[in-house]
Amino acid sequence: MTGERRALIIANGEYDNPGLSALRSPAADAEALAEVLADRAISEFDVQVVRDETAHVIAGRVEDLFADSAPDDVLLVHFSCHGLKSESGELFFAARNTRPERLASTAVPADFVQRCMRMSRSRSIVLLLDCCYGGAFGQGVAVRATGEANVLDAFPVGGFGGRGRAVITASNSIEYAFEGDHLADDHVRPSVFTSALVDGLRTGDADRDEDGWVALGELYDYLFDSVRERNPNQTPSRDIEMQGELYLARSRRRRIKPSPVPADLRAASEDPNMFTRLGAVTELQRRLASENLSVAIGAHEVLTTMAQTDIRHIAEAADLARREARVRTEPEVVRFGEVVRGSRPVARIRLEGPPIARACRFASSHSWLRVTEDGDEAEIVLDRAELGAFEARVTVTGPTGEVVVRVEGQVVAEPAPPPRPRPEQAPEPVRPAEAAAPPPKADPFAVAAAILAFAAAVYLVAIAFSLSSVEDFFEDGGWTFSPLVVFAIAAGIVMLLPNTRRMVGPGALCGLALLSAIPSGPVVLVLSDGCLFAGAVCALIAVRRDRSFRLGLGKPRDGLAIAALVAGTAGAAGLVTEAVELVDYSSSRAAEAAIYLVLSVVLLIGTLLGALLRPAAFGVAFLGGVAGGGIVMVCALFYAMPSSSSVTGAGWGVALSMVLALAIMTGFSARKAKG
Repeated sequence: MTGERRALIIANGEYDNPGLSALRSPAADAEALAEVLADRAISEFDVQVVRDETAHVIAGRVEDLFADSAPDDVLLVHFSCHGLKSESGELFFAARNTRPERLASTAVPADFVQRCMRMSRSRSIVLLLDCCYGGAFGQGVAVRATGEANVLDAFPVGGFGGRGRAVITASNSIEYAFEGDHLADDHVRPSVFTSALVDGLRTGDADRDEDGWVALGELYDYLFDSVRERNPNQTPSRDIEMQGELYLARSRRRRIKPSPVPADLRAASEDPNMFTRLGAVTELQRRLASENLSVAIGAHEVLTTMAQTDIRHIAEAADLARREARVRTEPEVVRFGEVVRGSRPVARIRLEGPPIARACRFASSHSWLRVTEDGDEAEIVLDRAELGAFEARVTVTGPTGEVVVRVEGQVVAEPAPPPRPRPEQAPEPVRPAEAAAPPPKADPFAVAAAILAFAAAVYLVAIAFSLSSVEDFFEDGGWTFSPLVVFAIAAGIVMLLPNTRRMVGPGALCGLALLSAIPSGPVVLVLSDGCLFAGAVCALIAVRRDRSFRLGLGKPRDGLAIAALVAGTAGAAGLVTEAVELVDYSSSRAAEAAIYLVLSVVLLIGTLLGALLRPAAFGVAFLGGVAGGGIVMVCALFYAMPSSSSVTGAGWGVALSMVLALAIMTGFSARKAKG
């Protein structure tokens, strides 16, 4: 076959919709599988990886792969993601932007993948699906009551007109459970299927007949046994229709066929003269060290026969000669000692002896002890979560025998941090060697947000100093700059401090920009408002890039959150009252009244978001920013659009007082917020 070998790995573990839980394994699965498929010594595929992309990007890559193929090409596609079934029974692959209630427009239909496979010119296509399938419904539906989804029903290879198609799935039919519109946490598990796939190809264990090649049928048999051993509740399935055998990878598990010893050496080993047989032992010992493994194993077989059947003197010499080719390892026992849970210590086992003694394969007794062969050595990685002492085995098997390497140690919990010193106790001086590690570097977008906040403050300070006198400062609206200068500087500082730049800083800057960036008040505020808005965008990008937490919405946290909602609503009502008074006073002031109405709506929305946003620290900081922006805007409006003498001005007075109350409540809520 002269065609190309091309692989497309699609891994989605991060999802925008909170109803689809993040998966821990797809990113690591994609990296490991791409590495083994691209290895020229194993599979030699041209690999493309699509990770955490939207549905249209994934669909485009799938169509490109199948459309740009030749008859002799070997195509392999691997999906690692959530799988969902619509109410009508159609299967979909979840993408980053997938919404369970809008599968047709936000997920990749299995029917689309099938059509692409059917239209492809390639005669050798393998589809590997590490997905589970189930119904995804809206709020209030816990679990679908209908039967399970069988993915093979969506990919019948018999419908491809006899061409070479194969579908192997991680399970025959598994259905996820939903709690409301959220996926149950106990169903989020690391991938057993893909890790077995990678191990089988990398180690060559999937080469069941040890002919040096991993065939598609052998790979499925290996996956079936490995997955069932690790998880008895999961049963891989297959639907294969291939003309001839399809080999996916090479293997080091090639069985060594013994080469017959020369006829004269065979005759010498059986000669009645014992000295002639001793000479034959010496020659067989020399052949046993040959780089040609077939020659070495042939000599080993003859020496074994002589050790078992000849007279004692000859048998001892033959046994001593063949023992030089026995399987030997260094070390014979691997002792990890105490291992902190969560760490992944590594040890190495080295083979010793002539080439025939080093032609071995390694097998681990437990799934949490991973073994990777590397020439004449093997790397073992301990990944055990259970606390306590452990003992495992690594079996080393070669043509001349077998040896077991014992692995032992103990997994311990991570030591608790030392208690903080009491206030009356002076902390002990920290030695240089014991100094804490420096805090992680700030995200560049967080730094950019802080710089933009400072730029807004500097601009306003420059405008204020350009005024000629104190009278101008008050008459020309310079006093309206002061609150915004203070809040912009504060937002910039919290965006730089290590303890606040992740959540508190972005929350405060976004809340401030939400209100203060609305065009109103003096014209000189427009540039500063633009800087604040750009800073808020950079802060949100920094939050998005931080994968350690995700923003979401929830119920109000406590009574203070509800009180903040009441204060924000009252402040919005005050602005509406002022707008009504302006219209009643003069119909020509309708444009001014409209600005009050817009601000009241934004204030109400900002207060609602601040009370509902999660994590709590982000929501409280957002409330603080909304309160600060409200103070800025009420002051700006009072200067730019003062009420006439016939207008009481009670509306903006109520708005200002309630916004101040909102700021005070934010301060109390900040004491309870963590994150």
